[in-house]
Amino acid sequence: MFSTKFLIKILAALTIISLTTSCSESEAVNVQTLAGKPQTVILDVYKSATCGCCKKWISHINDNGFQSKIHNRTNISVIKDKKGIEPRFRSCHTAISKEGYIFEGHVPAKYIQRFLQETHHDGVLGLSVPAMPVGSPGMEVGDKFQPYKVLLLKSDGTYDIYAYVPSYEEQF
Repeated sequence: MFSTKFLIKILAALTIISLTTSCSESEAVNVQTLAGKPQTVILDVYKSATCGCCKKWISHINDNGFQSKIHNRTNISVIKDKKGIEPRFRSCHTAISKEGYIFEGHVPAKYIQRFLQETHHDGVLGLSVPAMPVGSPGMEVGDKFQPYKVLLLKSDGTYDIYAYVPSYEEQF
């Protein structure tokens, strides 16, 4: 017959499988975290040391499940050039995932999370919110909001609209 210890291991494994297949993706990540496998995503953020909106955006991503490693630079254009970000898609800071994907500007954490969970990114650089739309994460000005687009940047220099953000609430 089976030992009690063996049966407990089987029951624990079945419970974890059951939980991860019946939960939403975010709940499954929490189960993995509880099982001792932290899923924190680290983003290397390149910015100017004096940029206040960058600091606010970093707080936004850190409050939404990311960990940032900050790199203050006097000339961040070098990073943007190296990663192939055309000037028309640039903003004040660039975040880079361990896989090498870029998140340019005030991209909401929710779209970064969605992007990183997707698996079909051949020929893609990452996401961008060009310029600095008022009301985007880090660019809050009272109750003002300017609708904006999150762009999917491709390595051939083209882009697609990844998301349209029509209201402040849609960012979260």
